[in-house]
Amino acid sequence: MPSFDFSSKVDLQTLDNAINTVKKEITTRYDFKGTHVVIDLNKKDFKLSLEADSEMKLSQILDVLLSRSTKQGLAAEIYDLTKEPFQSGKVVKQEVPVKNGIKQEDAKKIVKLIKDSGMKVQTAIMDDIIRVTGKKIDDLQEVIQASRSWNIGVALQTVNMKN
Repeated sequence: MPSFDFSSKVDLQTLDNAINTVKKEITTRYDFKGTHVVIDLNKKDFKLSLEADSEMKLSQILDVLLSRSTKQGLAAEIYDLTKEPFQSGKVVKQEVPVKNGIKQEDAKKIVKLIKDSGMKVQTAIMDDIIRVTGKKIDDLQEVIQASRSWNIGVALQTVNMKN
């Protein structure tokens, strides 16, 4: 039976390249000359630490981060921007966790979306991936097509397609 997996993995090297590109662009921008800017990626915990002089500059860093990441092939949904920036002395800091893997509640939402669509496929949640199997490969391609319109806040990739 044909099957494929939904996953949400972030390639660490691509993420690191995107962060380095952001650092390079920020240091060459005129409006950031002589200001305090720190962009640091914790590769072990998949967390991004941002520091700037003001909230406006921090939001500009985030804009550059999102645009450079999408140019590197990373989805904007990998960054968890729900945490608010906070003042720490003279600088504004923000922790941006990078979503790596599908959480259990997100996996349940995805399975529910597949079941509600009425497609003739079976789903199984296996740790941080979702396996989708069907009798025909056309059914699986319908699921993949439908997944592009879902707005669940998770960057989904289809991997491990087997016939």
